Amino acid sequence: QGGRVLCEAVSCPVGCSHPLPTPAGSCCPTCAGCLHEGVVRAEGDVFSPSDGNCTVCVCLAGNVSCISPECPPGSCPSSSPTDCCSCQPAKCSFRGRTYPHGSQFSLDGDECTICVCQGGEVECSFAPCPVLDCPQHQRHLGPGQCCFTCRDPPAPAGCFVDDNGVEFPVGQIWSPGDPCELCICQADGSVSCKRTDCVETCPYPIRIPGQCCPDCSAGCTYMGRIFYNNETFPSVLDPCLSCICLVRAV
Repeated sequence: QGGRVLCEAVSCPVGCSHPLPTPAGSCCPTCAGCLHEGVVRAEGDVFSPSDGNCTVCVCLAGNVSCISPECPPGSCPSSSPTDCCSCQPAKCSFRGRTYPHGSQFSLDGDECTICVCQGGEVECSFAPCPVLDCPQHQRHLGPGQCCFTCRDPPAPAGCFVDDNGVEFPVGQIWSPGDPCELCICQADGSVSCKRTDCVETCPYPIRIPGQCCPDCSAGCTYMGRIFYNNETFPSVLDPCLSCICLVRAV
């Protein structure tokens, strides 16, 4: 045009709903067939979509037209190619009552059973119960309850202190073998122990078996022997010396 070449892209008016992809060597898509859900359909081809339900589609001039079955009231489309409308009622009749399809209900006076209306039929099952982490003897089913619950463990009647089954009643005080240690059985079944600190001292204490602290008031211990207060006795080191036990704290 006037010694110059002008170029522009070809405009492709698409006059159909499901055109085929552009063929090799061509510029525009074609309506001589249909592309439906990724599948190429020929002109005049009659087919059913992948979801079924008795829907029938036809490819005409690049357009896909689908027709779904019209079922009478109370029926629903079926996937059966021979009978597109099923005869199953959408509602359930159960014990003199009518329930819609998909509804969930409980039996009269029995909250432990759950029923569901499915396509005209009623399916009942027991209500699900939680998993209990208590032993069998602590499980309890109360009046009107559907599921077992765990009882509270009984309050301890005493304290078990060893593997031999020795039990002390609540409030019992005892020594576990060391006279300087005393233990008490608590109300919750636990054992609380406390040691005794000896604060009284003397030069020659007397240790009494089964007693925690040495006794400084009973007498004196000298060379393995015990002498009472104000008692005199000869010295082992020097027989000419006489000793006397004088009790007094230092």
